Amino acid sequence: MTAPETAGTGYGTAHVAAQPGAKLTVGEAISLAVILLLAAAALLPQLLAPGDPLAISPTEAFQAPSWQHPFGTDESGRDVYTRVVHGAGQSLLIGLAATAIGIGLALVLGTLGAVGGRALDFATTRINEVLFALPGLLLALVFIAIVGPGVTTTTIAVGLSTAPGYARIIRSRILAVRRSDYVEAAVVLGHGPLTILGRHILPNAVAPVFVLATLGVGQAIVWASSLSYLGLGVVPPAAEWGAMLSAGRPYISVAWWLTVFPGLAIVATAASATALGRSLQSRTRQEQS
Repeated sequence: MTAPETAGTGYGTAHVAAQPGAKLTVGEAISLAVILLLAAAALLPQLLAPGDPLAISPTEAFQAPSWQHPFGTDESGRDVYTRVVHGAGQSLLIGLAATAIGIGLALVLGTLGAVGGRALDFATTRINEVLFALPGLLLALVFIAIVGPGVTTTTIAVGLSTAPGYARIIRSRILAVRRSDYVEAAVVLGHGPLTILGRHILPNAVAPVFVLATLGVGQAIVWASSLSYLGLGVVPPAAEWGAMLSAGRPYISVAWWLTVFPGLAIVATAASATALGRSLQSRTRQEQS
């Protein structure tokens, strides 16, 4: 027996997709265009910026934006436009990986808490409360202080800081789905607990979390860039937006472009991901009403 997407949860697979013929608003179209441009920059950076993001040219240092260098050059004569384009891949990868880590951990904690009995529910709830006790970015800083700085550490730290919110949603959704008619019917038909969990409960309970994950990617990119800015993530001269902000900070009074353009890339990415996530969330709710 396959769980009807519309029963019980209100978040079935069929509801995640927009209805046929639904038109994009102007804001959605702009956000989607920005995301597609960033995806192209991440996957094919040489197509948009064929230069070497690490190539130095001391004689061209601190050149203001011009036709030759649209975003200017940095203290070593590196082209800022090329570095921003090539930095999209690393920044997006960190944001996506951190979000995946957060959802993966939340899936374990939320599922164990919802179906593992009182002892596991108590344990996972206490873990969530400990993680919630600190603001997300501060939790990431604590983790990095214990483990040490680095790209991998930063990605894991950001993922850990986003997990508690996802875990609460997953737990509450699983508890709601377990009371649905089609799950009770599957039990009557003699389906095993793992079959019921994998085929009927999780697909319907986890769907809304992936909608929310589109919001989390933008937040993860901002947090990862913030940690790189503090020197705890990617470090200069790497072409990563947070590291570029950190490298340009000492020269902000004489070379504003070193921080403005990487900062605009971070803002545009976070804003576009958030706008698309909220739009998808809103459309999903409208389809349920």
